[in-house]
Amino acid sequence: MADPDQPIGVLLLNLGTPDSPEVSDVRRYLRQFLGDPRVLSMPAPLRWLLLNLVILPFRPRRSAAAYRSIWTENGSPLLCNSQTLAEASANKLGEGFRVEFAMRYGAPSVQRGIDALLASNPRRILVLPLFPQYASASTASAVAEVGRVLSSVERPPPVQVIGPFFDHPAFCHAVASVARPVLADFEPDHVIMSFHGLPEQQVRALDPTGARCLVEPDCCDAPHAANRSCYRAQCFATVRALRNALELDEANTSLVFQSRLGRTPWLEPDLVNVLPELFARGIKRPAVICPAFVADNLETVEEVGIRARTQWSELGGDALCLVPSVNADPTWVAGVTQLVEEALA
Repeated sequence: MADPDQPIGVLLLNLGTPDSPEVSDVRRYLRQFLGDPRVLSMPAPLRWLLLNLVILPFRPRRSAAAYRSIWTENGSPLLCNSQTLAEASANKLGEGFRVEFAMRYGAPSVQRGIDALLASNPRRILVLPLFPQYASASTASAVAEVGRVLSSVERPPPVQVIGPFFDHPAFCHAVASVARPVLADFEPDHVIMSFHGLPEQQVRALDPTGARCLVEPDCCDAPHAANRSCYRAQCFATVRALRNALELDEANTSLVFQSRLGRTPWLEPDLVNVLPELFARGIKRPAVICPAFVADNLETVEEVGIRARTQWSELGGDALCLVPSVNADPTWVAGVTQLVEEALA
């Protein structure tokens, strides 16, 4: 039991969301997000030109329309689900813990989350990036922002970062628990597991050998020294774990990537290209699980739940089902609690 007079601080970190679906707020969010060199990893002058001459003049209006299609009375799904998860996790952990959530981009900021934790005089802070698989554009960027904020604190408490949980039993149990009744009701003839895509060069950069990543066809089929921090390999591991948890036949499942941006090579296969291939194979009722996200957001609700479903309908498919993310499901609240308790142990 933690000391309530000097609690353990827990900071739950997610990526971010605009303050509203208005074009000005979306433009401000995209400027912060895509201005991060870990997200658009290119020389600074090229990033400035791409952002200010190509992306920001056009993309905010399209993105704002997409955000409006998923916005709720309480705000963005990502923000609402993150807040509910933080509140439920605080109740589950109990007295002696102070739980805050923050967004790497947008509000509530990491600065606000850290300030709120420091106000409780914590004896240590646990940082849990809510990204199951590690990527420099998400996990590393969020952790770096925590470090930047704490660098101005004169005597910060000890800080511990909880690592990726891509095949952790608690996470996989939560995903399977949410998916199982949805799949039983929908009765799909194929299950797609869709992950946020990354540029290939960001994935290759984490290969210490510089020779295996995306070169050898089986480079991600099993864990080894060269793919220990590889996002793609961790996606493969998540799929293997979920196939086991859901008792899925490998022949009736697919791993895909989504959310491609720009013209540089990104991880393949892409969801947009896989759907016609599945239809040509005679698949009629696919279900999509998105285990790179713990909270529903633009990439799940709009990109898959609206655009991919529309694409499938236009192809002539019967129906496409989006399985909800774990959000603040009790099994995932228990999972977050387990990750925190294991870190303390």
